[in-house]
Amino acid sequence: MRQPLLANAMKNDEWIDAVDGNAELIEPPHLPGFHILVRPFSVKEKTKSGIFIPDSLKDDIAYLTTVAQVIIVGDLAYQDENKFPKGPWCKEGDYVCYGKHTGTKLFYQGQRFILLFDDQILMRVDSPTHLDPTFNLSH
Repeated sequence: MRQPLLANAMKNDEWIDAVDGNAELIEPPHLPGFHILVRPFSVKEKTKSGIFIPDSLKDDIAYLTTVAQVIIVGDLAYQDENKFPKGPWCKEGDYVCYGKHTGTKLFYQGQRFILLFDDQILMRVDSPTHLDPTFNLSH
């Protein structure tokens, strides 16, 4: 099996911009099948208290762009009882982690999203701040 070349592929953290993450969708799309639509987080320029984040720390934080909020869960997601014997791993509004180069990037109604399959969700977290190294810098 040939491995596709990713040299020119845009990484998720380069693709995400500082779009307002709280903006509502005018008309949410219908997701058939096993898809999950997530809104990823972008790397911040400074902490809440105004401390600028150095470039070296931004590189480390770029790994955190694998954290997103679940916007829509497809109608067949988590229905395969062989794969998910304990039921769904996540629901709308949850924060999840996914692989660095996973998913399909979408630009929908002026916002950037990533479309994942249900089995591409690696874990659910209570809050993205638990994974943010700058969180302690702002308090």
